Amino acid sequence: MTARRRALLAAGPASLLAAAGPAAAQAGGERWPGRPVRIVAPYAPGGQSDTVIRLLQPRMAEFLGQPIVIENRTGAGGTIGAGIVAQAPPDGHTLLFESIAFLIAPLIVRGLAFDHETAFVPVGQAVAAPYVLAVRRDFPGRDLAGFVAAAKAAPGSVTYGTPGVGSPGHLAGALLESRAGIRLEHVPYRGGAEAARDLAAGNIAAVLITANSIKPVIDDGRALGIALTSAERRGSLAHLPTIAESGYPGYDMTSWNGLFAPAGTPEPVIGRLSAALRHATGDPAVRERLALTGNDAVTDTPAEFAARIRREREVVKRIVRESGIRVE
Repeated sequence: MTARRRALLAAGPASLLAAAGPAAAQAGGERWPGRPVRIVAPYAPGGQSDTVIRLLQPRMAEFLGQPIVIENRTGAGGTIGAGIVAQAPPDGHTLLFESIAFLIAPLIVRGLAFDHETAFVPVGQAVAAPYVLAVRRDFPGRDLAGFVAAAKAAPGSVTYGTPGVGSPGHLAGALLESRAGIRLEHVPYRGGAEAARDLAAGNIAAVLITANSIKPVIDDGRALGIALTSAERRGSLAHLPTIAESGYPGYDMTSWNGLFAPAGTPEPVIGRLSAALRHATGDPAVRERLALTGNDAVTDTPAEFAARIRREREVVKRIVRESGIRVE
């Protein structure tokens, strides 16, 4: 037995899968992946999820030895795209690239034909990212205190756009309403890029979207960033204060993006997908490009991602209950 083989055996199954090449994982007795892999991004092109997965796509395809096709299927807070993947054969050829909305939607969207907790298996987290509260350039409030004051002066008249009903931005807005004692008007879009364009045009007062979607509009002076939703300053707009440090201690709504497969996908395939994702998020050039879009790259295992989901599901349930967010 060679030294390399002894080392791989000692490292365990995941290392063997990663070293063996695309033929290592078997699904239904066939070599996997046996054809191009489809990843459903349930939000609009140009938004957070779409941007991140397209940055990861080349390195993942390189690792798997098959093309990866990104398909945008928008609507209903990500549940339309999720439903497509939930009904797909569990063979690893159709996957879901979601955000923390994966935890939010089942709590507020009624009549779903699938159960998020049982219909998917986590593959791995890709990035972590805060949402950004930004206002149009002529908005009277220039910081969070001014924003809250404007909302209190005219309850229900301050509009804010998000990537959709049940999105992290929607939950962040509802949480801010609850903590600050204000009433805002939620305007859902199919993606953060659309909300950013409407803010730049002056059609809405504010947005709660990712740095990736809003930073270009802030940089060219068509909008003003005033606060981050994360517990600490992070990402490409880390010069902005957090909502927590601006008068609402304990406020934290940090989003993420991660990869999911339909429940029942063979474990060797999940292991291979996880290795492909880590290959991409661990690449220095990819990490640098992700950072420029306001994302912190993450390299974890399926078990670590699953543990995070279990912890955050309970937190999200509490926030939804306390904030009273509902789908109308």
